[in-house]
Amino acid sequence: MRRYLLLHPGCAWTDIPELPRAAAAVLAAGFAAHTIRVTETLVSGDGETTKLLVQLQDGLRVESVVMSYDTTEAASSVRSLAKGRGASEEDGDASKEGSGASEATSCASDEDETYWDASEAQGRAATTHARPPAHSSPPPKAGGHRRLTLCVSSQAGCSMKCTFCATGTLGLLGHLTAGEIVEQAVLARRLAPAGAAGPEPRAPAVRNASPLERPVSIRNVVFMGMGEPLDNYEAVRGAIRTLTSSETFALRRRAVTLSTVGVVPRLRQLAQDLPGVSLALSLHAPEQALRARLVPSARAFPLPRILEAVDAYAAASRQRVFVEYVLLGGVNDGEEQARQLGELLRGRDVVVNLIPWNPVLGKGMEWEAPREGAARSFQRTLREAYGLRATVRQEKGQDVAAACGQLSLESRRGFDGAPGVVLGRDVEDLAL
Repeated sequence: MRRYLLLHPGCAWTDIPELPRAAAAVLAAGFAAHTIRVTETLVSGDGETTKLLVQLQDGLRVESVVMSYDTTEAASSVRSLAKGRGASEEDGDASKEGSGASEATSCASDEDETYWDASEAQGRAATTHARPPAHSSPPPKAGGHRRLTLCVSSQAGCSMKCTFCATGTLGLLGHLTAGEIVEQAVLARRLAPAGAAGPEPRAPAVRNASPLERPVSIRNVVFMGMGEPLDNYEAVRGAIRTLTSSETFALRRRAVTLSTVGVVPRLRQLAQDLPGVSLALSLHAPEQALRARLVPSARAFPLPRILEAVDAYAAASRQRVFVEYVLLGGVNDGEEQARQLGELLRGRDVVVNLIPWNPVLGKGMEWEAPREGAARSFQRTLREAYGLRATVRQEKGQDVAAACGQLSLESRRGFDGAPGVVLGRDVEDLAL
């Protein structure tokens, strides 16, 4: 019964095969099949991104983002990255490279495709106009197909209080349960654009399901929405176990990416409990003093300890680590910081994702975006001087606060009760 409810969003108790009608009536009278609900849905102008405003059992609201990808484009961009040239180098035109989709696909490993899904999402999580979902996605290019990546929240608000982070202005409002995290995937499968991916393999059909209720498969899940996942460890661990269970969503562990500022004890525990889950470290500074200024939690977990724990996790998982680095104009985006970062990461199997900071609607945020050309210069130093993989994300969707660091809970009012916008997503977290 649990498996059926998870794999068939929108079903009623009477839809469950072999459940007696009398039992279904009792359940319907006293229990809710699902405990969270979507209060608003926004779809990007290109139909490839769906943003869900989700209300929890206690009334708090968080956001989830569902992104549709063309595997041909992803594979071609991965191939470009492997050659030492980032997918965003030519503003998304990397998919034009190569002689054909089959060649591009054959060059892309599963791990690299997971990286592409995770890193590209922050640039693709954009909405040009708020409008009802169209429930359609552009068809894939010849030789490819479409897959979905889901970005989930693990907390309402966040206690890390990163100085450039939109969610940090909220403080920690509450922890999500494992069920509430998993239910974001259930809702996403129901509300994602129809045709973005095929139905769940071998899943029995829902009786009399409408097109909206016909589930689609999610290829990757990234914990890069609201909150610090390792600050809600038990719930996040339980959710990942459900998402990767063969009885439910059957995701591979490497298809789940967890983004963290670095909670050292939990990083070590994660290596024991869930080795193989992809790890993304929100770094943002190459040395301890600057990082402590930008990321207050760095005072509790100094950079050397964090990197030691990350290295141990990478060894246990036997896969590369993603490093997020938000570029703040005149603060951490100079040649000196690029070389410091290169020295810090030299010899490590990492992919650095450079994120030009976006202005956000928040009090006390006086940072500036990096100057024109700074991101490319930073990237070039990492690549050419230190041999590191590095990409630059191009932000979109600032007009509706849907790009990285700008997911907003539009319906929420300010703490003083006045109408306002409270932003609800970590700028340091990479939205896949």
